[in-house]
Amino acid sequence: MNLQRFSRYPLTFGPTPIQPLKRLSAHLGGKVNLWAKREDCNSGLAFGGNKTRKLEYLVPDALEQGCDTLVSIGGIQSNQTRQVAAVAAHLGMKCVLVQENWVNYSDAVYDRVGNIELSRIMGADVRLVPDGFDIGIRKSWEDALASVREAGGKPYAIPAGCSEHRLGGLGFVGFAEEVRQQEAELGVKFDYIVVCSVTGSTQAGMIVGFAADGRADRVIGIDASAKPDATRAQILRIAKHTGELVDLGRPIVDQDVVLDTRYGGPEYGLPNDGTLEAIRLTARLEGMLTDPVYEGKSMHGMIDKVRLGEFPAGSNVLYAHLGGAPALSAYSFIFRNG
Repeated sequence: MNLQRFSRYPLTFGPTPIQPLKRLSAHLGGKVNLWAKREDCNSGLAFGGNKTRKLEYLVPDALEQGCDTLVSIGGIQSNQTRQVAAVAAHLGMKCVLVQENWVNYSDAVYDRVGNIELSRIMGADVRLVPDGFDIGIRKSWEDALASVREAGGKPYAIPAGCSEHRLGGLGFVGFAEEVRQQEAELGVKFDYIVVCSVTGSTQAGMIVGFAADGRADRVIGIDASAKPDATRAQILRIAKHTGELVDLGRPIVDQDVVLDTRYGGPEYGLPNDGTLEAIRLTARLEGMLTDPVYEGKSMHGMIDKVRLGEFPAGSNVLYAHLGGAPALSAYSFIFRNG
């Protein structure tokens, strides 16, 4: 496998820490050892997150093409767009963000706090669009790209979650290589890796990265899109493409993609009771914050799988914390009493 032949622009602090979740593990019976890899604090750029790791491989391409404006898209509380805004500011580039109405939620300050507030502070041109949730290529985003060209700029297109980008899976191939180095240092081998999936490239990159040592199907995706068929198809497609890019040496097949579809409801961006319990439990036992859109759902999935005995006793399970806590303030009414 050859990831090194791709240029990487450093935006992160370096390898993200892995920490044991001792109190959560004990609370759930102590039979499974839970750990977290902290992608949520991987960078000094606006709190970082999983998209910052992906953007390290997109930025060299943007610079090589001589682009002056990063153009991306997401929901109103998109972590992706916040991270793109931060990277643009860091590089001295302009930034246009299309923020669609992906979530059927109407907290009074939903479009003024959290991720979108940070993007505005960092100088991004934020454009609110009423279109609903979808993980594919969007007309509103294509219109934004056209508007930059018409104004004489040179846009660089960054799709939702970086996922439809040809280089979008590379960052999390690197994640797997990083985990292997840390396993050697810790003297621990992870039997399972739990990760939230919506647009697909995070899990896809991990599948390719862990396929190198036979653990592709030990990457357990927890769907948070509540449209799991589309998400699963996208994970498989991106993983196949990424495997070819890095010369994995074997094709990615359907069985490599494990996606648990039990925890994404009621729909994208709306927490269920299990999501909220997982957020509060993890916060109160570990001081670790997760959000109602992504990490609360994958944490719910991991906790429930432990309770149901779906991880064999003695397993070491690594939770990939992808970030997203800035969105919590957009759900302030739900958490008004904690």
